[in-house]
Order: sequence, then structure tokens, then C-alpha cells
Amino acid sequence: METPVPVVVRFTHFGNEGLRALVTGTRSLAGTIEYWEAIARRVGEERPAKLLVRDELVGTELSASEWEQLVENMLGFGLRSLRIAHVKPSGLGQAEYCEIYANIAGFDARAFTDEAEAMRWLRYGSELDGATSIPLGTGLDERP
Repeated sequence: METPVPVVVRFTHFGNEGLRALVTGTRSLAGTIEYWEAIARRVGEERPAKLLVRDELVGTELSASEWEQLVENMLGFGLRSLRIAHVKPSGLGQAEYCEIYANIAGFDARAFTDEAEAMRWLRYGSELDGATSIPLGTGLDERP
């Protein structure tokens, strides 16, 4: 069995209102709760409008019930006031459950495997988020 590597969170910024957290180390429920609490503290200090979390943890994926426990643990930390993109480049695993539980709890959050796609969603949202599209044939996209 390999020795667990401590979870480390490194913060950078993007755009005028974005905070990016790069998370590395060995995956566990306790470590995941720990890094989300560190992120919540930083969000409380800086008050960004958008948060991108790049989760590069290694090890056994959290189960659906552990993701639910994480979301329940994060209620009251002030994270429902911003848009959150959770990027897991090695694959979502059960993280889709986290997205479902987070949205039920009132978080504006999505899970992604691609950081560029996550950044587009953070910046522009999608039609499902209330963005307006111009239907073809309306003439609104034509020049005189």
C-alpha cells in the first residue's frame, strides 16, 4: 500500500472575479472535506463570483454517499453565492452525484473533465442557465 500524500491546495486568480484552486494529494473523504473547507475560507476572504476547482487527487474515488456527505458538510460555508466548476481531468467517477446533490442543496455547481469547457461555463453559462439564444430566421442576426 502506498503512503498517502497530504492534500495541498494552491490558489490563483482568473479574470476580474475568478478564483482557481488546484488540489493535489491522495483522495479521501476527510482530505476532500479539508480542501473544500480551505476553499470556503479563501472564498470568504476574497468573495469571488466564480470558482474553478481542479481536482488532481489520486486514489480511490469517493462514493455517491460520500459526495452527499461532503455537500451536507459544506452547507453554511457561503459557497452558494458563487458559480462553481469542479474539474476532474482524470474522470468524473461518482462526482456527478456531487453535482446533483450540490444543485439540490442550492449550489450553482457543475462537474467537468475539461478545464476549458468549465471556464466557458463559468464565463458564459448555458441556455439551461437562462442565457438567451437568437432563433434562426428571426432576422436579428442579419445585417442591413
